[in-house]
Formats: sequence, C-alpha cells, structure tokens
Amino acid sequence: MEAALAACRAARGPVVVLTGAGVSAESGIPTFRGKEGYWTVGSREYHPQELATHATFTRMPRDVWAWYLYRRGVCRRAEPNAAHQALAALDCDLITQNVDGLHRRAGSRRLYPIHGDIDHMRCAADCTLDIYPIPDDTPVPSCPRCGGMARPHVLWFDESYDEPRFFLDTSRRLASRAALLVVAGTSAQTNLPWQVVTLALRAGATVIDVNVEDNPFGEIATHVVRAPASAAIPAIASAITGHMRSD
Repeated sequence: MEAALAACRAARGPVVVLTGAGVSAESGIPTFRGKEGYWTVGSREYHPQELATHATFTRMPRDVWAWYLYRRGVCRRAEPNAAHQALAALDCDLITQNVDGLHRRAGSRRLYPIHGDIDHMRCAADCTLDIYPIPDDTPVPSCPRCGGMARPHVLWFDESYDEPRFFLDTSRRLASRAALLVVAGTSAQTNLPWQVVTLALRAGATVIDVNVEDNPFGEIATHVVRAPASAAIPAIASAITGHMRSD
C-alpha cells in the first residue's frame, strides 16, 4: 500500500480511475452473477447472462423489464460508500463498469458509465439517442418521443461498445493520456476495461490495481493493493490530492 501511495504522490499529469463491481459490493449490491441474480419466469430460472441480451428482450420484453426494475430497486436502496465519496471529492475522470448509479449519486461529475445506468432508459427502436430517467409508475416504460417501448439503458451481453452511449472513444482517449490509472474492484471480464488498462500502460502511465482478490489486471499493474476499495480508495485519493495541492 505504501508503495502505491508513494506512486500517487509522485505522479504528474492526468489521473483516471476505472471501477468495477467490487466497489459497489461494499454498498450491499450483489454482482448478480451468483444465485442472487437468477430470475424465475414461469417454471424456469434464468441466469443474468441469459436475460441481459437484446435477443431475450426482443422475445420477452416484459419479463426482462421486471428483472431490471427489481435490480433497479436493489441499487436505489443502496448508498454510496467511502470509495464513491472519495472519488467524487477527487473530481477526476472516472470510467465505471457499474450500472448502479452510485458514483452519480455520490456527486462524481466527470463520469463515464461504459455499461450504462440502470436508472435510465432509451427507445427500444432507436428513434433517438436521448436517454431518459425511468418513471416509477409503469412496469413497461415507453419512449417519451415516439411512444414505443423503451429499454433499459445498459450494455447487454450481445451488444457492442460505442461512443454515443457507452463512451468507447472517450475511454480510449482518457487512457492514452493518463499519467496515473487507478483500477478498483474489477475482475477484468470485459473488453473495454482491458483496452483502458493496456492503452494506459502503453502510454507509460502508473497503474494501480485495487482489489480484494487476485485478478488479471494485478499481473500487469505497476502496483497492487489487496484491500477493500472503501479502505484503499480514500487513502489513494488523499495522496493524489496532496500532491495536487503541493504543485
């Protein structure tokens, strides 16, 4: 930990943070890859990776909406923890895989949710690129523009990253100019986070991996911190802020 903090104090240049599910797990939000994520439709149990697809939404939209509204309720009952709050105070460029909205609720402004936001929706027929808050009074929301069915604003397993909705180019650009990249709570299971880390390393950035468990990012990071994000991130943010004030 001390080596990582020293690296934060020594870094000069843009700071970027990449967060994953481990950060929000400390707020009580399950990853939904385990038993908590299963959803029963009729007599069948569906795994999240079966429900979180465009193909399944096309086939059974009401059931997929029911599952997402349940997940939304879980996320809305959770509160930002010390890691979310420290990153909001740091006010750095923040790329997150989390759809739970906790970084937004904590006050982060330079926020790039590359997998979407479970509290928002968009037109299922893509009549517009606009994104809207999900209303609380309907089990199947509709598009405010065309009146057709809306869909959750999340990146599904059978979809690809893009710039207008999921900050593909922005994330690459931020990584390519970063002097310090802090990666927290991600298990390195998706493509764009890998691009962010590899582009930052290629640009010569210091990369710090914060996670309670070993993961592939830890094998290539400059420094590894095996601690909960709620403990490590406030210390890291304080170290970064300290050198900013001394410059």
